[in-house]
Amino acid sequence: MKNKVEIYKKGNGIEPVTEFLLSLPEKHRAKAIREIDLLTEFGSDLREPHIKAITGKKYYGLWELRIKFAGDISRIFYFMPLKGTFLLLNGFVKKTDKTPVRELDIALRYMEDYKRRLKQ
Repeated sequence: MKNKVEIYKKGNGIEPVTEFLLSLPEKHRAKAIREIDLLTEFGSDLREPHIKAITGKKYYGLWELRIKFAGDISRIFYFMPLKGTFLLLNGFVKKTDKTPVRELDIALRYMEDYKRRLKQ
């Protein structure tokens, strides 16, 4: 059984991950899409260096899909609202070794928004 990968859509219809992917150079985008395909194929069985859980109680449940292309490193945050379903939240290109708290907080906000709308 294949896993399901979905893209988070904000209330205004914007998909942050889609916008992020379209902002990448063509070959970097292709690499990112390949990593998303691996997530679809292997799901929770996928391990580092492809995925990694975000540490810290505040970010419990958030994961990052790790994309490395040439000298560029990017991340796509996601979580699992249901077993076998991965919801891609947002992405960014890393410029420092440490993941910016701002990017983590955006992903957390999107995750909470999705959960809130799901309950309605």
